[in-house]
Amino acid sequence: MGTPVTPVQPAEFSRPEREGDLTPFLRLLIAGHTLTTEQSRSAFGELMGGQSHPAEVGAMLALLARRLPTVEELTGAVLVMRSHVTALESSVDPASILDTAGTGGAPKAFNASTLAAVIAASQGVHVAKHGNRSRTGRGSAEVLEALGMPLDLGLEGQRRCLEQARFAFCFAPNHHPAARHAMPIRKALGFPTIFNLVGPLTNPAHARRQVIGVYDRAFIPLIAEVLRELGSEHALVYHGLDGLDEMTTGARTLVAEVTRTAQGGSIHLREVAPESVGVRQGNPLSVAPESLSDAARLFRDVLAGRAAPIAMEMTALNAAAALVAGGRAESLADGVDLARKSIATGAAEAALDRLVAVARG
Repeated sequence: MGTPVTPVQPAEFSRPEREGDLTPFLRLLIAGHTLTTEQSRSAFGELMGGQSHPAEVGAMLALLARRLPTVEELTGAVLVMRSHVTALESSVDPASILDTAGTGGAPKAFNASTLAAVIAASQGVHVAKHGNRSRTGRGSAEVLEALGMPLDLGLEGQRRCLEQARFAFCFAPNHHPAARHAMPIRKALGFPTIFNLVGPLTNPAHARRQVIGVYDRAFIPLIAEVLRELGSEHALVYHGLDGLDEMTTGARTLVAEVTRTAQGGSIHLREVAPESVGVRQGNPLSVAPESLSDAARLFRDVLAGRAAPIAMEMTALNAAAALVAGGRAESLADGVDLARKSIATGAAEAALDRLVAVARG
């Protein structure tokens, strides 16, 4: 996905002639045009209806992957995905729920965003962590499962976890039945598609607070604009300048902060150096686990405060972002202090224990 494209529309546009027909949208894209929000909604509505020809689906995903999607194209796709989601309803106000799902696709250090979610929950933030199994075999789903948390809880079990433990894990395949129509095609294509961006923007619990790590810095302003368009309360979108899709201790992190205002929302873009918020520099890849058992052990060691210093620093930095987006910290520096306090007092480890106990009934 390359540089952004300014939306341009031809004078005429023919509506689909049959259910699942993507031809009108393909003609626009082949001619170099972009889709309006409504056209994107229509196109992805056809695609997710399951009646589109696989060749047309593959062509549309490939054409969109040749460049950076527009705000309108991504917004339309997200609105359709949200309309098809198997939702997690609870007594918790979605405006206060946080998600820490990212796009994936970057080198993997360790499960910093999931650790951040647990620490945020330990400090009173309701977290609906949206995730899937990872290509590495040691992503958020695998590690939480290895730590004793069942993934196939069902909606009632997830609701119980969110309300009683302040943390629910929303296993993506259980919440996006319409996306199954594109899944075999996405796998066959073998390169990232717009669905890599749509997923983190489609939280099953309707979370309106988010931290989203992206694998390419070009996605930061795009996703921030879409979050503002869709009414997010508070979100941080970031990319580590060492290539990680995390807040990183290895370099500066480029961050877009989205906040809701009376005027509809604002976006503030900045670079964050680790030392500027009280975190020591170091290469987080140096502590990357080599197996699922190592990843689960490191997860526990971080929460217990006995992991290698660089893992502790990386976790504190990512937890700080979650605490800011979750409304518990005014700044990243304050969030770092609060994350360290959560670990030092045992609150973070207790939050994980409670989650596993509630999940297992």
